[in-house]
Amino acid sequence: MKIIRSSEIGSYLYCKRAWWYARKGKVSDNQAEMKAGTEMHEQHGRQVVTSNLTRILAIIMLLIALVMLVSYCTAQIL
Repeated sequence: MKIIRSSEIGSYLYCKRAWWYARKGKVSDNQAEMKAGTEMHEQHGRQVVTSNLTRILAIIMLLIALVMLVSYCTAQIL
């Protein structure tokens, strides 16, 4: 008995015929479109990582600015 993976369940729910073809080892005719979709997902993943790193950098810079402000205000009081 072959193990069914969660990605196969997603494929089955999306298109039962495509899932059946894949189980029978049939190759899809739209390989160019599939490759373009894969590249698009990879690019989106890179954009998400870049966005997260930018957000982290912004938070670090904000914290540094707050520390500098507190230090300045403390120096002015003393």
